[in-house]
Amino acid sequence: MPATAPRLQNKVFFDRPESGERAVLVHLDLGPGATRDDPRELEELVLSAGGDPVEYIFGQRDRPDPGHFVGSGKLAEIAAAVRSHDAALVIFDHALTPTQERNLERALGCRVIDRTGLILDIFAQRARSHLGKLQVELAQLRHIATRLVRGWTHLERQKGGIGLRGPGETQLETDRRLIRDRIRLLTQRLAKVHLQREQGRRARRRAEVPTVSLVGYTNAGKSTLFNALTGAGVYAADQLFATLDPTMRRCELADGHTVVLADTVGFVRHLPHQLVEAFRATLEEARLADLLLHVIDASAPDRDDTSFEVEKVLAEIGADQVPRLQVFNKIDLLEVAPRIDRGEDGRPQRVWVSARSGAGMDLLREAIAALLEQDIVHDWLALAPGQGRLRARLYEKGAVLAEEVDAEGAIRLEVRLPRAQLAQLLAAEGIRPEPSRAAEYI
Repeated sequence: MPATAPRLQNKVFFDRPESGERAVLVHLDLGPGATRDDPRELEELVLSAGGDPVEYIFGQRDRPDPGHFVGSGKLAEIAAAVRSHDAALVIFDHALTPTQERNLERALGCRVIDRTGLILDIFAQRARSHLGKLQVELAQLRHIATRLVRGWTHLERQKGGIGLRGPGETQLETDRRLIRDRIRLLTQRLAKVHLQREQGRRARRRAEVPTVSLVGYTNAGKSTLFNALTGAGVYAADQLFATLDPTMRRCELADGHTVVLADTVGFVRHLPHQLVEAFRATLEEARLADLLLHVIDASAPDRDDTSFEVEKVLAEIGADQVPRLQVFNKIDLLEVAPRIDRGEDGRPQRVWVSARSGAGMDLLREAIAALLEQDIVHDWLALAPGQGRLRARLYEKGAVLAEEVDAEGAIRLEVRLPRAQLAQLLAAEGIRPEPSRAAEYI
């Protein structure tokens, strides 16, 4: 974050650099056997934030320097690059401690931010909905709270100020108290949003409408896929974190049934913990979904690594046990034909599609329907005399596919509906079939 303290605006968002601000990028490989992350991702993040990368400095150390993260020689190299390009910003592709950040700013004579601060900045630019803004603001406040070491130029006074400060309270103490109060207020507001979203989920469960959530690495094509399946027209662009605010739409499957499809924020390597905590309300759409579509950029050379990062975040939010289907997107860049890959049990494991061209969308709908099929009952029911109300309710649900009358006048219905819904209808009629024979009774 900036060395000179930014001012909190009415919405308590921090000031961001103007577009095109020159930035020197720094990436170190740490440890003797360290695996290097793709350095191009930091450059893409900077471009997404509106910065202008002018030089990329690489290095290697066994461990970070506790004072400046880099050694004295590398620090001199960074300082020379800052002077050469007249850069106003140095961005590290790592998490810096508050002490390291302050020492670097003093040594380099310009602002220094780390990977966490950069991602928070991008999120602040992308947030549009009320929920998204609340979550970003909370993450920013938690991040900046650890970096308060001097009095800021000023904070907008929501509490405190002349005549309201405690005895002997300094500007720094006041600033810390204001941030704590704001964090507490945002946490309460997000708790209310959580309750509202939970009510919506309960309503969908009562209506027996499954929820399918899109997850994946940022820029894997989730929003484009979401539009191809739902026709929603949400914003999609070839940039990191183009989508921040969650969107939910109904989607028709190949079997004629409907699911609710949720488009969620993309993941990234070393996703800041502040964002995982602040966006828990949004990420719960993945944790509580009936099925996850793990969207993967099939054309990316590091798709295995990015898939692993997604799995790590899913485990962190408790979504690693949710059934999932891998969707390999952007096959138009590989000239690969759309197809479904199935496991030994015949269930779909991955689908190869192109959301941009629409290739494979029917196969994807078919695979989703097949994976949700295990909770669907498709069978013939023989109705006893006096069960006309059950027949009427089955027709109301749209569950009757065919009806027959045998020689003795008994009615048989071919039905297809969620197993839990059928169990509720049978229970309302006082029928208690065995679990393995839930669709058979006379």
